[in-house]
Amino acid sequence: MAISDQMWTAARASAPRPPAPDNPRSFRGDIEGLRAVAVLLVLLGHAGVPYLSGGFVGVDVFFVISGFLITGLLLEELDTRGRLSLADFYARRAKRLLPAAATVLVASLLLTYLFLPRGRWSSTAWDVIASACYAMNWRLAEQSLDYVAANDAPSIAQHFWSLAVEEQFYLVWPLLLLVLGWFARRRGGGRCGRGRRGLYLLGLAVIAVPSFVWALSVSPTDPSAYYVTTTRMWELALGGAVAVTALRLNRSPRVVAAPLAWAGLIAVGASATLIHTEAGFPGYAALGPTIGTAAVIAFGPAAGRAGPGLLLGRQPLRYIGGISYSLYLWHWPLLIAAQAHVGDLGVGAALAVVAASTIPAALTHHLVENPVRRSRTLTARPFAALRVGAACTGVAALAGLAFHLVVPSTAGPAPASTVVMGQVPGASAPPMPPGAAVLGDSPRSSRAGVPMDRAASIVPDPVAAARDTPQLQRSKSCHVSLESSTPTACVYGRNDATTRLALVGDSHADHWIPALQGAAETNGWRLATYTKSGCPFLTAEILLNDRPYSSCTEWNSRVRAELLGADRPDILVVTNAEYPVRGEPASRWRSAMARELRRTWSAMTVEKLQVVVLRDTPLHPRDMAECVSEHPTRLTACATPRADVLRLGGGPAQEAAADGLAGVRLIDLNDWICPAERCAPVIGGVLVWRDAHHLTATYSATLAPRVAAALTPVVAGL
Repeated sequence: MAISDQMWTAARASAPRPPAPDNPRSFRGDIEGLRAVAVLLVLLGHAGVPYLSGGFVGVDVFFVISGFLITGLLLEELDTRGRLSLADFYARRAKRLLPAAATVLVASLLLTYLFLPRGRWSSTAWDVIASACYAMNWRLAEQSLDYVAANDAPSIAQHFWSLAVEEQFYLVWPLLLLVLGWFARRRGGGRCGRGRRGLYLLGLAVIAVPSFVWALSVSPTDPSAYYVTTTRMWELALGGAVAVTALRLNRSPRVVAAPLAWAGLIAVGASATLIHTEAGFPGYAALGPTIGTAAVIAFGPAAGRAGPGLLLGRQPLRYIGGISYSLYLWHWPLLIAAQAHVGDLGVGAALAVVAASTIPAALTHHLVENPVRRSRTLTARPFAALRVGAACTGVAALAGLAFHLVVPSTAGPAPASTVVMGQVPGASAPPMPPGAAVLGDSPRSSRAGVPMDRAASIVPDPVAAARDTPQLQRSKSCHVSLESSTPTACVYGRNDATTRLALVGDSHADHWIPALQGAAETNGWRLATYTKSGCPFLTAEILLNDRPYSSCTEWNSRVRAELLGADRPDILVVTNAEYPVRGEPASRWRSAMARELRRTWSAMTVEKLQVVVLRDTPLHPRDMAECVSEHPTRLTACATPRADVLRLGGGPAQEAAADGLAGVRLIDLNDWICPAERCAPVIGGVLVWRDAHHLTATYSATLAPRVAAALTPVVAGL
């Protein structure tokens, strides 16, 4: 699978290598090798290596390792000193993690400036700020609930989400451990007594049990569950539990320990090859890699040379494990930059990029990581180490803010023959170019629809095109989010109109609102809109991001009740993208979609509603607005073959569903959207697409006369 295929899914990151114990007597080569296995799984998975679709389980491996090592350090300090210094703990974290992280974040901004499209610059700046402040996981969780944002190109700083999860966990666990240690001393428990260890396990259970239950509850249906700390804490707590019970586990019989340790390593590898989707993570599916990792760590010492330490403790695995933190930090920005610069990467090219990332990773490890973490001055003065960490965080955050404020959203002036007329919300709009109007009544034969290298104007500005949505043109947002199941209607035109239309569907219905609004206002019709992200008008349940989309099913039920109630329309206008129907194999998704669409529309015609289907718009292989921003004087580089993009998306299923169905009329306006044999990205001075498959609100508005002309015969036949 190409690297681009891997990048367009919901979660593609892994936790960084947790710091090894500073006490050399506690060093374990098998854990160093296990870190290498984890980071290699992630890197090879990101490179699209076949049969490693579950390489992302490296995140689970890293979390368990981190929980074990950090808890072990904290317990050692409590046992030997009888107290826990939070300043020392956070100083160790700061000097070990922050210098390398700041280095890569600043370098990522440079890579963004050099290689990424300008449309991504602002969002990347905020991603860097969020990453520097250890909040990237919550930013990604929020974006995962935004259907449009969820389909955006992955962030160059996306992999910092796991760092955020760890640091948020370690804001809670040391404090809880401190309280439990104080309570144990008050009870008179010995430093290493069973009572104290039992209290620590109880504290971990207080964290782990609710977290795991919550993960099981929300992971099957909520894509944000992959990123949020509340669903991940149990994995770190599992590693902590192994640390608490390590002394007892180390005395396990070798005949028992060795098979269990090997079984754990096999479970990790099997998870990486057998798991094919992040859906459901970190729920039941995450038990394989987490329990497997815990088994390797727990029984490795007792297994001795009969266990997986025989393999994991060897070079070069130990060296890769040693630089795994820097290696992880560097590989992802380089992959993103390479893909943005040269296009889709095959497995071979992606592996070459991953291999090349070992160079900056090794340099960062030896020249940045080690000098700071081994500094005697910083070790002796924890508050100085904390100041260094704060400085690193500040540098990265300020670099992101400066990038957002200083770097222009457009790279210099537009070429002399191209005037880029930006349409940014709040700014005064320039005179509108004609858009689809230039195509006339015979768009397929019009020269105005043939792709050209230059355009006299491009409205909206391609860099701001993602914001050119129907929502910006109305006082309230009526487009329902992924998690909501409550219909929200917007009404346009005349409330007392004799002709009442209703538009229902997903974001592909939503992008038709400016055209339908113009048609309704011109002809005196009333238009009510019901749209929801990623949710077609369908009675059957669909999958979204490999999860059952239950809120869509509930929303559909409620919308149908409104349509057949007091707000009953005369004409029901529907359209949608293509979705997998739950319970159907991938080979039958399109035919199942056609079957369910036909069933849904038939139910509406039985209720005497005239159904009009707007044939779905083309689906392009890349973000068209980004392409135009990259090639303002060579727009033909963005043109895509009409036949290829029209056979993608929901159109074919709609055609099959509407064929011969009484009371249903299919309207195809794609001749005014892609009139030539190759789809032009700019028509009549207007940018047609705001991404790979949504019309800009500006171009949609220019289609109003065409929508009106197509609907007029339907209205006349009522």
